[in-house]
Amino acid sequence: MAKRPIAARNKQGELQDLSQVKEEEVEDYISFEEEEGKQIYWHSTAHIMAQAVKNLFPQAKLAIGPAIENGFYYDFDLPRSLNQEDLKTIEEEMKKVIKKDIPFERVEVSREEARKIFVERGETYKLELLEDIPDEAVSLYRNGDFVDLCRGPHVPSTGFIRAFKLLSVAGAYWRGEEQNPMLQRIYGISFDEKQELREYLEKLEEAKRRDHRKLGAELDLFSLHEEGPGFPFFHPKGMMVINALLDEWKREHFKRGYVEVKTPIMLDKSLWERSGHWEHYRENMYFTKIEEREFAIKPMNCPGGILVYQSRLHSYRELPLRMAELGLVHRHELSGVLHGLMRVRCFTQDDAHIYMEPHQTKEEIIGVIDLADYFYRLFQFEYEVELSTRPDNSMGSDEMWQMATQALEEALKDRGLSFKLNPGEGAFYGPKIDFHLRDSLGRRWQCGTIQLDFSMPEKFDLYYIAEDGNKHRPVMIHRTVLGSIERFLGILIEHFAGAFPIWLAPVQVVVLPIAERHFDYARQLVDTMLKRGFKVELNNEKATLGAKIRKAQLEKVPYFLVVGDAEEKSKTVSVRSRKEGNLGSFPLEEFLTSLKEKVENKAID
Repeated sequence: MAKRPIAARNKQGELQDLSQVKEEEVEDYISFEEEEGKQIYWHSTAHIMAQAVKNLFPQAKLAIGPAIENGFYYDFDLPRSLNQEDLKTIEEEMKKVIKKDIPFERVEVSREEARKIFVERGETYKLELLEDIPDEAVSLYRNGDFVDLCRGPHVPSTGFIRAFKLLSVAGAYWRGEEQNPMLQRIYGISFDEKQELREYLEKLEEAKRRDHRKLGAELDLFSLHEEGPGFPFFHPKGMMVINALLDEWKREHFKRGYVEVKTPIMLDKSLWERSGHWEHYRENMYFTKIEEREFAIKPMNCPGGILVYQSRLHSYRELPLRMAELGLVHRHELSGVLHGLMRVRCFTQDDAHIYMEPHQTKEEIIGVIDLADYFYRLFQFEYEVELSTRPDNSMGSDEMWQMATQALEEALKDRGLSFKLNPGEGAFYGPKIDFHLRDSLGRRWQCGTIQLDFSMPEKFDLYYIAEDGNKHRPVMIHRTVLGSIERFLGILIEHFAGAFPIWLAPVQVVVLPIAERHFDYARQLVDTMLKRGFKVELNNEKATLGAKIRKAQLEKVPYFLVVGDAEEKSKTVSVRSRKEGNLGSFPLEEFLTSLKEKVENKAID
C-alpha cells in the first residue's frame, strides 16, 4: 500500500499540518512509517482520547498528553478513579469521534485570548502551562468543541486514525512532583493499519508472559518485599546468574587492562559539594549524620574513585589507568515509579573510570565501545547509539565541552557506528555516548554509557607527571557497559523468557532418577559434575518421571539426565534438552565434554 502522508516538512525543515503548508513549500511529506510520523499520529490520538474523556466526564481537567516512545498518554484530573471497564467506554467514545472525521484546526491566538479560553473552561493545568510559554502568541488545536494548548502538527482529521487501543491507567503526580495533585494517566497505542495493532498487542501479551517479576518468582531468582521497597532480595539461584555474569565481566575487563577497586557507599557531604553532585543531584540522594558530621550515601561511584586516584602520585607511564568498580549506589526514586528490577533504589553499577593523557582519548573511547559491543553481541542484542551534548545545568568551559563532544563524535565515526544526536541531554560534567539495546521483542533499553569529562579532573586538581617532568591534567572517562546489574538481569530474564544460555543458567543440569533404587547412581553423577564445576541439581522427590520432567521444564533447566536400570548398568545417561527434547543415551564423559564446550563458547541454545 502507498504511504499515506499525514504531515509535511517545509523547506526550512519545520514540520507542519498538511492544511498549513503550500505544495510549493513542501520539502517532503511525512507518513506513519517514519519516526516523526508516528509521533504526530500518536499525539493526535492522544487529543482524540482527551476529547472522548471530556465528552464522558465534562468536569475532567486536562493536563498533558504527549506521544512517547511506544504510543501516547494523557493525564487527567477526574472526579473518580478509572478502571478497565472505563477504558472500554472511552474507546467506544473515541470511535464515535473518529467516525465524525472532525478536522484538526490550528488556531494562533494571543496569550491573553488563550488564558480567557482556559479560564472559561476551568482548565487550571492548561493555565499553568500557559504561564511557562514566553511567546505572546500561542497555538491551539480545535476538534469541534474540544480545544487544547498544543504546538502540533497533527493529522488532518480524527478520521485519519485507523486502529488504536487503550492499554492501562495509572497514577501520576502533576509535573512529577509528589507535593502536586495525583492525576490519572491513560496509556494507549495507535497504528495506521489494523494488522500492525494486532501484532503489537500479541507482543504485549508475550511481554506479560516474560515479565521478569513473574519469572523471577517462578524461577526462585529474587523477591521484593514491603519492608524494603525498591531494594531487591536475591535468592541463591539469582546469585548464580549474577555471579556467572560478573565472572565474565571481570575476565573481559582484566584481559583489557582494567584493575578493580572498591569504594565506600557513604562519604562526607563536602566531597559531594566539591564534585557538583550536591548542587546538581541532591534531590536524588540519601543522607545521614555521624557524630554531627553530615554524610551522603553515594548515588555515583566517581568521587570515591577520584580519591583512589589521588592517593598516590602517577606518572604518564601508567596511563591510561583503567579502574573498574562494581559499586553499590543508592538513588531516591518515588514509590510510584518503582518497577521490579528495572527501577530500584539501590543497584550495582558496573562502573569504570579511565584516567589518560589527552592524546589517548579517542583510542580509549574506542576501547570502551569495543567492550560494550562484545557484551551486547554475547547476548545477541542489537543496539543503537546516541550522542548527548551539553545540558543547561552543566559545569565547565565552552572549550572543554567542545573538545569532549568532538572526541566522542570522532571515536564513533572511526568505529563506523551511526548515531543519533541528542542535544542538551549530556551529564552535567560532560557529553556522553549512550547504548540502547533491542531485546527479542524489539523493546529498547538504555544500558551502557561513555561520559567524557574534563571538569572533574580540574575540580579535584588531578594531575600526573608527564614526560617533560611537569604536572599535567588527565582527561577522565566515566563509563558503564551493562549499567545497573540488577536492571540488566531483569532485561536478560525477559529477553530469554527465563531460559538463560547454558553458561549463565543457575542450574545447567538436573538429574532425574526414575525410582528410589536409582538414587545412589544419580548422586554419583551429581558429585562428579559438581567436582568438574558444573551447576547441577538432583531431583530425588517421590514423584513420577513425567512430573519430574515437567518440573524441570517449568524451571527452564537446559538439560535433564534421566537415569534408570539401563543407564546404571551401562554407566550412561539419557539426555533430554529443554529445546530439542529427547537426545538419546550417552556415556557421561561424552555428555560432559559437549556440555563443557557449550559453556566455554558461551553458546545460546
